[in-house]
Amino acid sequence: MTVAYLGLGTNLGDRKENLRRAIEAIAQKMQVCKQSSLYETAAWGYTEQPDFLNQVVQVETDMSPLRLLNFLKKTEVELGRVENFRYGPRLIDIDILFYDDLVRNTTRLQIPHQRLAERAFVMIPLNEIAPDLKHPGLGKTVAELLAELPDKSGVRLCK
Repeated sequence: MTVAYLGLGTNLGDRKENLRRAIEAIAQKMQVCKQSSLYETAAWGYTEQPDFLNQVVQVETDMSPLRLLNFLKKTEVELGRVENFRYGPRLIDIDILFYDDLVRNTTRLQIPHQRLAERAFVMIPLNEIAPDLKHPGLGKTVAELLAELPDKSGVRLCK
């Protein structure tokens, strides 16, 4: 079994329910081991949209990286995601952040997620459940990468 970390985000509809349903769908095909708290974050990239709820989960899976990606994209569609413009609003977004210590960079799949170390809305919940996880490309732990982020103020623990 492979340990993977998935980043979840939503900013449309009942955001808490969207995350709950996504984790429920993921748990149908793999073991969900840990879940971070929910964090609210102002939209990034395209800012004229509702705030996001973000969460990170740790899973154990026997799926290959590409099969996992295909499953997650299919799950997004089944949960109601409609493709939109880049950084636009979305009902659900599920990204592979890490897949064991694999480093893969193809046009379809980048593991570790290529911009995760720049995004407080990913690093803060990831740090909550895996502070000692080492980024295989950068050689630093999640806690070290989070400490290097210049601005973490836009990410708030959801009540």
